[in-house]
Parts: sequence; C-alpha cells; structure tokens
Amino acid sequence: MPTIALPMLHTDRAFRDAARGLLGAGVPPDAVLWQFNGNGGDLFADPPATVAPTAVTVPRAFVDLMNRVVWHSDPQRFARLYALLWRLRVTPGLMTDRGDPALAHLMRLDKDVRRDKHKMTAFVRFRDIGESADGNTRRRFAAWFEPSHCITEPTAPFFANRFGDMDWMIQTPHLTAHFESGALRFSPGAPKPPLPEDATEDLWRTYYANIFNPARLKIKAMTAEMPKKYWKNLPEAELIPGLIANAESRARAMQAAAPTLPPLRSDRIIARLPGQATPDALNGCTRCPLFANATQAVPGEGPDRAALMIVGEQPGDHEDLAGRPFVGPAGQMFDRLAQEAGLARDAVYVTNAVKHFKFTPQGKRRIHQRPDRPEIEACKWWLDGEIAAVQPRLIVAMGATAAYSLTGNGKTMTARRGTIETRRDGTPVLLTFHPSFLLRQPDATRRAADTALLRGDLALAARWLAGTA
Repeated sequence: MPTIALPMLHTDRAFRDAARGLLGAGVPPDAVLWQFNGNGGDLFADPPATVAPTAVTVPRAFVDLMNRVVWHSDPQRFARLYALLWRLRVTPGLMTDRGDPALAHLMRLDKDVRRDKHKMTAFVRFRDIGESADGNTRRRFAAWFEPSHCITEPTAPFFANRFGDMDWMIQTPHLTAHFESGALRFSPGAPKPPLPEDATEDLWRTYYANIFNPARLKIKAMTAEMPKKYWKNLPEAELIPGLIANAESRARAMQAAAPTLPPLRSDRIIARLPGQATPDALNGCTRCPLFANATQAVPGEGPDRAALMIVGEQPGDHEDLAGRPFVGPAGQMFDRLAQEAGLARDAVYVTNAVKHFKFTPQGKRRIHQRPDRPEIEACKWWLDGEIAAVQPRLIVAMGATAAYSLTGNGKTMTARRGTIETRRDGTPVLLTFHPSFLLRQPDATRRAADTALLRGDLALAARWLAGTA
C-alpha cells in the first residue's frame, strides 16, 4: 500500500502532486495511506516521491476546495479529498451536487478553514520588540496566535501585504511566520513566547472602551465573532466583562442625556412646513422614485387662506410640462363644472395628492399610470404641509387616490361619492369623482350622468361653504 507523507510546509503543493500521480497510475483511494508531518522526519523535507506527478484535468471548483481543505486539522482530510477526486473521473458534475454527503463534509471543512483564516487576520495583536542588534532600523514586532487549523502559511501573505513596512514574526503551535526586510519565510512552531508589554496597547484599550456601544450589545453575536478562546491574547478582552456588566446602566445614561426632538409629523413640525414647502424644495424631493422621470414637481396654487381646497390625484402630461395643477383636459373640465356649480377657480386652492407625474412611455406619448400606495404615502408629507398652511374649511377629494391620502380609504368611491367624511385633524372631506374618470368613460349616457353627479357635488361644496347645505 503506497504511503504518502505530507509536510507541514507547502502541504497544498505536496498533496496536489501526490494526488495527480496516484490518479494517473490508477491507484484507488482505499489503497493509499496518508500521513501528515509524521514519521519523525525533517519537518521541512519534501514528501517521498512515491508516485511521479502526471497531468490531470479536474474542475476548478475542486482545485479551490482542495487548496483550502488541505489546511484543516482533520486527519482524514487528504483521504476524503482524494476519494472525491477519484469519483470525479466518472462523475464530472459531482462538484455541483450539494446533496452528496462526501462533498458536503468537505465543504464544511472548507468553511472551518475560511473562518479560521478570518479569525487570524482579525485577532492577531502585534507587540513592539524593539530594534534588532544588527543595526536594522526597520520596526520589529511579534505576535502569538493559536489557530484551530494549520492556516499560518496560507494566511501569512495577508500580513506581508498589510505590514510590509516593518519586520514581524507570528508564532503559532504549528508554524512560525517571519517577515524580514520584505522576505517571508517559515520556521517550526513553538510554545507561546514571553512577549513584552507594548505601550500602544493602553491607547488601544482606551479606544476600544470608547467605541463600545452598550445600547447595541448582543453578547451571543459578539462571542460568535470573537470566541472566548482568543480573549487571553487580546489586550482589549480584559475590558469586556466590565463593559458587559455596566452596559445596561450606561445605555440608560446615554438615553437620558440624549437630546429629544418632537416626532417628525408632530404639529410643531407641520406648523413650520408652509415656510419650507417652496417649489424649489418640492423639486428637490426624492421621497419616492417618481421624481426620476417627471419633468418637475407640481405644487398646489390658490389663495393662502382659501376656504375650499380641491385635491386631485397627480399631475398629468400637461401639468408636468407647465408646472401648474389642473391645466390639462381634466383641469379644463373641472373649471367648467366649478363655474356651473357657483365656484370661482381663483377663490379655490387646487393641488394633487401626488406631486410628480407617473407615466409609461408609449412611442412619443406618455401614458398616465395610477400612483401606488407607497408613492401616495411618501407624498402625503407635502399634502399635509399644504393643508396646514391653507387651513381650508372644506376639502374636496376627487378620485380614489385623493380619498386614500386624505381619509386612509380609497375604496368603494361610487358608494361614498357625495358624502362628507372627516379627516384625522377634523377637517371635513367631500368625496367625488375625478374629471379624468369622466373623460375616460366610453358610454355617452353614463358620462353625462356621472358629469351631473360631479357638478352636483361641487354645488354641494359651494352650499356647504355658504352655510346653506
């Protein structure tokens, strides 16, 4: 039975060459004995060349998996990798079968290695050990780390790239990495050395204590990311028990000392909106995605203290281009019906529940699209500001979108039309059709009947304001 002894250093390369040779010679997995850093030989000796490497084509996914799993501490890792490689000869798509038990086990080992490498890059703490005796002026540092797996060699290049301006040594039980004058080398592992105290650790502990946020403390999440096995080598870890013990009292103190502000939609904020909801401010609104395609935002217009406010759905194509509400076909129809009902347009404040035009391009035309609920909710902030500024005695909600924005209910408009409901601030709201609904009505008889209903509702608004309704 072939025995393959793999060294601690360059384990990935040694396994790759041995596996290629065995596979090329047709040696099955159960006929191979794998050893790692054994037989009492030289730690850094090349493995015995039991079988000459041969060219073998394998999936890239296996190569990536192999290059990580070989660093795991599982003594069966090499046998498992070679067994999977052997099966890949006849099952090329095996690497995509996540339900395969052998592949699933190797992927768990892969995850362990990647996690251990991450922990090493996160929890290695260097200490200044002074200048060397040979007069080298490069700063010198040393660190001790206890990885769960043999990951010192594949992780060392990270530190070489990160700390290339200094000389350093990372000692582990398995292997020691040295970086001197820009060159990386390795030596055998050793027990933890007596590293000197470092003055910068006090500064680091002070920083850590000040960035510790007791209000966001989650002990399980913290210990999952920083397992207690690493604490004894982390200078900041000695602070953690005290920080956890005092977290609740510190969080209460922070809460008590924090400045307080009224809610966003409180009366005090709304009272300031008239001075802030200018056309320039409205055009800068990005509260919903509609701003991206519209030409401009369309604010309401009318007397500052109009007794009647008319709220439609949204600007149409004409309003979007002109920057004024109710100037298109629906607006012209409203002007005519309002005049017939005894309402003067210049005495009424007209606006829309949504301030940007929502449409779908169709050739050279822009086809109106009804706003959805999040868009109505986003624009309600502006409508509330207009209502607070104008303080109308009566609001006419034309259409389902306006009804939803003002009353929270945009359904059953036919049944609710002609009725007066109350807004949450006490303002009465008269519900009716939108003129565009009439313009889209294909049946002439039905259109005439609905037009009469809208005219009647506007007349009801006029009578209500006059106190005769």
